[in-house]
Amino acid sequence: MLKQLRIKNFKGWMDTGTIRMAPITLFLGANSSGKSSIGQFLMMLKQTVESSDRKAVFYPGGKNSAVQLGSYQEMVFHRDPANKIYFEYRWLLTDALKFKDPVSGQAYSGNELAFTAAVGLGDKDQHTLVLDELKYELVEGENMQLSLGMQRKSDTKSDYKVEITNYSLKRKQGRVWYPGAPVRFYGFPDEVVAYHQNADFVQALNLRNEKLFRSLCYLGPLRTKAERLYSWTGIEPESVGYAGENTVAAILAARTRKISLGYKRSTKPFEEIIAIKLKEMSLIEEFKVDPISEQRQEYEVKVRTKGSKDWVDLPDVGFGISQVLPVLVQCFYAPAGSIILMEQPEIHLHPNAQSALADVMIDVINSRENGTERNIQLIIETHSEHFLRRLQRRIAEDVVSQEKVSAYFANISKTPATLEPLQIDIFGNIQNWPTNFFGDEMGDITEQAKAAIKKRMQKSTEPETFE
Repeated sequence: MLKQLRIKNFKGWMDTGTIRMAPITLFLGANSSGKSSIGQFLMMLKQTVESSDRKAVFYPGGKNSAVQLGSYQEMVFHRDPANKIYFEYRWLLTDALKFKDPVSGQAYSGNELAFTAAVGLGDKDQHTLVLDELKYELVEGENMQLSLGMQRKSDTKSDYKVEITNYSLKRKQGRVWYPGAPVRFYGFPDEVVAYHQNADFVQALNLRNEKLFRSLCYLGPLRTKAERLYSWTGIEPESVGYAGENTVAAILAARTRKISLGYKRSTKPFEEIIAIKLKEMSLIEEFKVDPISEQRQEYEVKVRTKGSKDWVDLPDVGFGISQVLPVLVQCFYAPAGSIILMEQPEIHLHPNAQSALADVMIDVINSRENGTERNIQLIIETHSEHFLRRLQRRIAEDVVSQEKVSAYFANISKTPATLEPLQIDIFGNIQNWPTNFFGDEMGDITEQAKAAIKKRMQKSTEPETFE
């Protein structure tokens, strides 16, 4: 689970500042305010980790990628190639990282890792991305156990030096050497291990970073429209897909799973959990996925809406249901320890359903499977006042703790734009509510009242007419 994030010189952000990442982290703001860029950056790092090209510092994406960011000049702040993209993040490890120095015998252990890196164009070659530096810190509680990184030598592309604190690397006998360039944006090259007697643990650092981004999944704001028939060959998809295209396959693959919505709450079959949540949002009464025949691998989604006795196909009900179904399925389908990044999960929903969706998200972070917490983290970009208001209410009611919700507002009234934390107290109040955060509601009410008074005065002064 991510605990902190900071990005500098990426797209519209000169500096996001340190972002506190909670189990539910919200990004709000006007259109084109830059809030989507934060998710795009995380997805670019994920794409890079999963890229087959070990030499590519960043993989900005291709035709079928979640994000396509183009060239470095297109993604760097002010499109200035002289700027370097700097980023740092800190995350909680699902299991502690432990190892022993084979030379000194000293043991090391940490439950968190912090990572920083700086990327830019080469000093001479203005077309190739170069990793200027990277650094890991192993943290136990609030105490740094050790730090290890690589720093690029000036005026070179592939010569780096290793820098380490609280640990002594012992070089094997042989010639003086310089390690090669790091792997992608985060990885120590094999030479670091090969030329030292006690550097095997750096491979664990590489793997933990890869594991972090493999736990990240993304659902975009435009989900695929509902179909009348869905094919499923029995394959278990990794997620519902960037546009929810694997939603029904995920439901079918998860039929044997049982989910609890909290400690000491009863477990229910996966499909029943989805149906319950849709009903709580007042979208349907019942929901089911059935094969059209035993001989075919095709399925139909049937729903029964409130006040109706008839079962109908998914395309025959409101569009909002087909748009929120991938959201619900992804939230409960994702493996334990997943980080789910979503854009506008509330899109096409009625305000009441938007409010209820916030309650679903609380259930998601509290959910359990096989007797253990799922530890799901939700990173949500939203425009919904109703979604936020419900979270504020639940904080005041102690349904969800203040620490489990983090909200940020992209403020474009300043130049450069700033990412401002919303200060939510234990009563659910936002202490620094931005001006016209969700529009000028009071302004509209005032102007409506003025117009009504003016219209009444005009009518009272009009002369009566007699026929």
